[in-house]
Amino acid sequence: MAVSKSYILAALSFLLFCSFKLSYCIGNSRNTITACPEIEKQALLSFKQSLKDPSNLFCSNLTGHVIQLHLQSLSGKINPSLLNLKHLRSLDLSQNNFEETIPFFIGSLTSLEYLNLSGAGFYGKIPHNIGNLSNLHTLVLKDNSESLEVDSLEWLSGLTKLDHLNMNSVNLNKATNWAQVINKLPSLVELHFSFCSLNNFRTPQNNLNNNITSLAILDLSGNFFQSFGVLRWIFQLSNLIFLDLNFNFFEGPIPSITNTSCKLQHIDLSNNLFNSTIPEWLYFCKGLEFVSLGLNHLQGTISKSIANMTSLKTLDLSRNELSGKIPREITNLCKMQSLDLHQNNLAGEISDSLGNMSDCFLGALEYLSLSQNQLSGHLTHQFGEFKSLRLLDLISNSLSGVIPNNLGNLSCLEFLYLSRNKLTGNLPESMGQLLNLKYFYISDNMLEGVVTETHFAHLLKLKGLYASTNQLTLKVVNPNWIPPFKLDILNLRSWNLGSGSGILSWIETQNNNMNHLDLSNTGISGNVPSWIWNIRFLNLSHNQLHGNIPVISEPEDGYQAGNTVTELDLSNNSFSGDISHFLCDTTTNETNRLEILHLGGNNLSGELPAECLMKWSSLKVLNLGNNYLFGRIPNSIGLLSSLQSLNLYGNKFSGHIPFSIQNCMGLVKIDLADNHLDGNITAWMGTSLSNLRFLILRSNKLIGEITSNICHLNALQILDLSDNMVSGTIPKCVDNFTAMAIKRDLSEFDFDEMQYSIFSKGFLESASITTKGSELYYDTILSLVTNIDLSKNNLSGDIPKEITNLVELRSLNLSGNHFSGLIPDSIGNMKQLESLDFSRNSLSGEIPSSFTIMSSLNYLNLSCNNLTGKYQKAPNSGASMSQALLGTIFVVLH
Repeated sequence: MAVSKSYILAALSFLLFCSFKLSYCIGNSRNTITACPEIEKQALLSFKQSLKDPSNLFCSNLTGHVIQLHLQSLSGKINPSLLNLKHLRSLDLSQNNFEETIPFFIGSLTSLEYLNLSGAGFYGKIPHNIGNLSNLHTLVLKDNSESLEVDSLEWLSGLTKLDHLNMNSVNLNKATNWAQVINKLPSLVELHFSFCSLNNFRTPQNNLNNNITSLAILDLSGNFFQSFGVLRWIFQLSNLIFLDLNFNFFEGPIPSITNTSCKLQHIDLSNNLFNSTIPEWLYFCKGLEFVSLGLNHLQGTISKSIANMTSLKTLDLSRNELSGKIPREITNLCKMQSLDLHQNNLAGEISDSLGNMSDCFLGALEYLSLSQNQLSGHLTHQFGEFKSLRLLDLISNSLSGVIPNNLGNLSCLEFLYLSRNKLTGNLPESMGQLLNLKYFYISDNMLEGVVTETHFAHLLKLKGLYASTNQLTLKVVNPNWIPPFKLDILNLRSWNLGSGSGILSWIETQNNNMNHLDLSNTGISGNVPSWIWNIRFLNLSHNQLHGNIPVISEPEDGYQAGNTVTELDLSNNSFSGDISHFLCDTTTNETNRLEILHLGGNNLSGELPAECLMKWSSLKVLNLGNNYLFGRIPNSIGLLSSLQSLNLYGNKFSGHIPFSIQNCMGLVKIDLADNHLDGNITAWMGTSLSNLRFLILRSNKLIGEITSNICHLNALQILDLSDNMVSGTIPKCVDNFTAMAIKRDLSEFDFDEMQYSIFSKGFLESASITTKGSELYYDTILSLVTNIDLSKNNLSGDIPKEITNLVELRSLNLSGNHFSGLIPDSIGNMKQLESLDFSRNSLSGEIPSSFTIMSSLNYLNLSCNNLTGKYQKAPNSGASMSQALLGTIFVVLH
């Protein structure tokens, strides 16, 4: 029976309203419709009865043979009556919830040319008899739930007409010969094996190019490939126009293509380990529209030959190790819409690269990211001439000069990121003309002057303003001004917001939406308004706020439910009163949602109320340091099972450290320094605190010996037990402190991320330690600090040679004890050591000659011992990891 294409289209149009779509055959005449055969009617009725169709989506009035079926949003079972649809050519069961294995009988629908089972809820092994469907042109088995698998792909070999195959997220790990099978599909045009757990490749015996010359679209992204063999095969495919290999483990150089003409239009090699230069052949693929090589280890420069890539729309070379200047030829590429070069080592004056941009480049570009490079110089007037630009990201460079006034002409701009540069001058009032601006980052610059409501006049869509650490003053001229926007985020740290800004008044108009507010170090004073608790992240530290801390309450009427404060920093103000007022007098019996509480550096007093801590079980960071709190640390502290950082330093706490602290197994930092704590130092120290990195118990009245229990804390990088009454010897197992013993590669650290807290993107974790003869305060580089301070105790015995295995240790202080014997000869192994103090002990023997190889050492005190010999300074003594730790060499021997 012949099929009329025009009639099928008409039938499909009629059925667009149904999720159950059918196409029909017609009679011998083009103008007559043959009634649906009874067997096919019954087949559909039986099929429907086995399915759950709550929305009654099935169509009726069936006519002709059923040749096409499309179902969606159904559940239940697939009925075998489907086999009676002998003329079925297209079966689409995608986006359902059948929750069964793929029915075996589907392999008997031999007329099928199109089969789509993606996201249908099927699980288990794909039946081999799908390989019987020899008429298939399209097979889509994409698995959204990652619950389908195969034990082999040999069954694909019979599908010789197949031109489109999509098995994304199907587990193909056992299909070791997948490439040989693909080689038997000569009609294949499109192959999608993304996130299929492939990690092997066997080169087929036959030349792949001879068998699959039709392959144009290849997606092998998200697998575990390392083999150069699969790369060699891929880059021999002569007709590829689309290639996606991102998220694999390919390393070494990017291969060359073997054919003389490059037909590629899309290539994605991002998120691999390639470490070569950008291959020269890439620049001569004139048809390339999309290139992504981001997140590799590519080196060298960007060639001026990029001018050849006249079709290029998207170029992503981000997060590599590229250097040199950005070639100005890029700005002549008239179709460029997205240019991402962020996080490289690109340098030079920005005006040399982007100072003479073509009109077509200015008209086409929508996305420009050059952040985290080494670009310098001034932004030119041309930056205000983009016609379609939606994102401009220049964060973390060395740009200077003023912000061009005509940036306010960028009518399409949604994201403007200029933070962490050296920009000066006033904030242009023209910024208030950016009608579509959503997020504006200008923090950490040297901007100055007054900001008024004019700067925000037409920012109707503004959601986030990061403008901290500038010398700006907010002065709202109209006291009744209501901002035209509703902010999610406002960060004005270090602005001048004293009297006259009306800051709290206009922030109250934002309060229903805002979830992040940082007004730290802005000169604001007075009491904290109660509505402030409706903001999730709140930092009002380093101001002149005073009075009692108001009780945290549930959101007021009209505010978003669940939008109560979860991160709170009120440190370094003048709050006073009994702490129990804040911790106990809550307006609800429910558990408090607060995760970070920083009240350090105030005038708070009283005891920690044991019975109230159970209401704060969500706390991850608790900082009550430098107040006037007293009494015992309650055992109920152990109920804070989520706690990661406990800071009670600088108070008047007494009694023992509670044993229950071991229940806080996630603890990373304990700082109880400068209190009156007593008891045995290791009575509470077990094996449960395996994540502990910072243990600071300085200046208490602790006694007892340092037992081998402490060696279970192998993540420790700061151990400060100084100024106590600890006795005994240093356990030899100290080299179990692997964070101090295993050499670290500083290149693995993201120094921009380190400005944030270890525990939160908003709060900065900090610690004070004594090193180089004075007390130093660390915050932004705390993650890099390694320190052992056991000074001013009653320790004795030898200095164990095992301590010299701590090759990452940067400061060691054992002064003011009763150590005897020799300084270990292997002291020279500690090449990272910058400060060493063995003074006021009973050490004897010769000063080890290995001091001469300790090139980082810039503070050494061996005085008040019985040592002999001479100290010889290392040739490069004084070198260290950062300016924060540098110092002039200081040596005391007598």
